[in-house]
Amino acid sequence: MNKLTKIGLSALAGSLVAVSAHAGSLSASGSASISFSDSDTDDVGHRGITPEGNQWTMADSITMTGGGDMDNGMSVSVSFEIDNDETDAGDVLDSHSITLDTNGMGTLTFAGHGGDGALSAIDDKSPNAYEESWDGVLNADEETVPGGNSANNMFTYVSPELSDGLTLTVGYIPSGDSAATPNEGYTDFALKYAPEMIEGLTLGYGMGETETTVGTTVDTTIMYATYSTGGLTIGATMGEDDGPTTATDVDFEAFGVTYAVTDDFSIGYNQSNSDKGSASIDQEASGISASYTSGGISVGGMINSIDNVAYTDADDTEGYEFNIAFAF
Repeated sequence: MNKLTKIGLSALAGSLVAVSAHAGSLSASGSASISFSDSDTDDVGHRGITPEGNQWTMADSITMTGGGDMDNGMSVSVSFEIDNDETDAGDVLDSHSITLDTNGMGTLTFAGHGGDGALSAIDDKSPNAYEESWDGVLNADEETVPGGNSANNMFTYVSPELSDGLTLTVGYIPSGDSAATPNEGYTDFALKYAPEMIEGLTLGYGMGETETTVGTTVDTTIMYATYSTGGLTIGATMGEDDGPTTATDVDFEAFGVTYAVTDDFSIGYNQSNSDKGSASIDQEASGISASYTSGGISVGGMINSIDNVAYTDADDTEGYEFNIAFAF
């Protein structure tokens, strides 16, 4: 071993000894909710009778969070979500992640499950009081809304404020996680700009490259703008999937407006249009939503109407959901 290698290893060992973590803390929070919903009101079953079935469902989870500070000013936090909606038998561990706060240089999160990249977080930023216009209807969100990749074992970096309200988010998935991840891995980024000179305005732009079929890449671009004044918020999103042929291209537009009637109660209207190159018709969606929060109780719901679901002519349907949630 040469002297330079010895010096380098000695310096690394010294830095690791110098950086120690103080005893951290662990806390638990939980939530439970009851929902009444139907994702396809026009689904007709045997003998023409609409099979509504039991439309009531329940969700619940417990989130364990902990963290500690290091001597160099950085901090580490962990999060584990425990619930009973996992499909693997006996598996109750859901989203879990480790986050390093660099104390001035941004945060780096490694998500073993439940990762969220730059584009997937901004697929539709048009305002709504509960859910987007295309949500809650069977098949309406599949391949109709451009968005980035999310996966297990994913890295996400969020920068500090770079300049006058500008921040950067970068998502990275190592290669081979799924068929939608290119062999050399997946990376996307998004910029968020909230200028101090125009209070209430937020602008965003993101790009990424996905691979829905091995050897075939799709370039995704998303931009959005929202503006809030008083209790009123308006905004729009534009997204595009640019595939290898025009038949796979998807152009998406959404607009929304919400109004906070009180500090606790909000109402909203949202609409969207999705145009696919291989389809002769567009998917058109609109919906109304509302939400109310008081202490640890939240009540919300939406009614969405979609024409030509997944670009299928005359497949027009509605979906609705009512939810009451308790946080503790």
